[in-house]
Amino acid sequence: MRDHPNSLRSVILTGLFAAIIYIGIFILRIPIPAMVGRPFIHFGNTLAALAVLFLGFRNGTLAGVIGLGGFDILNGYAATSWLTMLEVLVVAIVIELLFRFFDYQDHRKQIIIIAIAAGATKIFTSYCTSIIEALMVGTSFKTAIVASFLSLPATVINSISTAICVPLLYFLLKKVLLAAHFSN
Repeated sequence: MRDHPNSLRSVILTGLFAAIIYIGIFILRIPIPAMVGRPFIHFGNTLAALAVLFLGFRNGTLAGVIGLGGFDILNGYAATSWLTMLEVLVVAIVIELLFRFFDYQDHRKQIIIIAIAAGATKIFTSYCTSIIEALMVGTSFKTAIVASFLSLPATVINSISTAICVPLLYFLLKKVLLAAHFSN
């Protein structure tokens, strides 16, 4: 799938991953209180990371942007959906750079490192996004920094779930895709 990003199979799997990401967020979300925004716990970031690992940078990022960005646009977060899409891009770049650094070897240790890095990157990008969101509504910069920091619990929980779930789901999905002849 990573070798032939324009093949019909890759395009279909990109759309499938985008739909799974969207539906996964829509159905499995737990809202939590925060000082900035309306964060909730979900598995969209985990699924977007898996999309990048399986589909490659371009198609995986596209699936993540469509799934997470589409969810934001259609569920009351349209004003900040561009920030979500930017976050997906940054996390996908980190995943792809690490995967490339590991010569695309998907041993357990490498996938765990990639998952932890994806989670840590998500914490950083969400913090920056929260600052921008607070500034967009007219908050002073110092207040935005503090309020954004106090709004990180949902992101930390999502990042921990990403670090745990990506390795587990990666190897499970890899077996399924190999058995179904969807992967090399």
